[in-house]
Amino acid sequence: MSAPPTSPAAYDHLRPTDADLPDGVYRVVGTGETTVTLLRVADADGRRVTTGEVVAVDRDALDGFEPAGNPDGNRPVGAAVASRLRTAYWSVRAFGRQLLAHPLASTAALALVLVGTGGDGVVPLPDVALGVSILVGSLGLAYVGSGRL
Repeated sequence: MSAPPTSPAAYDHLRPTDADLPDGVYRVVGTGETTVTLLRVADADGRRVTTGEVVAVDRDALDGFEPAGNPDGNRPVGAAVASRLRTAYWSVRAFGRQLLAHPLASTAALALVLVGTGGDGVVPLPDVALGVSILVGSLGLAYVGSGRL
């Protein structure tokens, strides 16, 4: 068991060993001259929890703590993948809704992309103009889909 940092910094993680606090992992969220403010971020097993429990501990009482690992890195792979897939789904859905909310701008931007990609034999434009059409159309779709219009 190693000693806690004598001067903990924000984002350090500590575990109570002999302190009058519930077991778990605490993140340093504030430091003062005489106290350290801690937020409980994991349960006794080191699993990430969102408790909102904030405590102020005297610097003298840090003897009852030991350094702990960051619990944010112990998320199961399946949960991380599922979270990424949910985020991707909602991002695509929001993007599509923004395009549908602005049909004129979306259609114009999509037309530029289509002219640039498939207009080689249909529209007599130089290759540079077709490339610019793809670029401007893509940026237009991104702008409209981002909700900034």
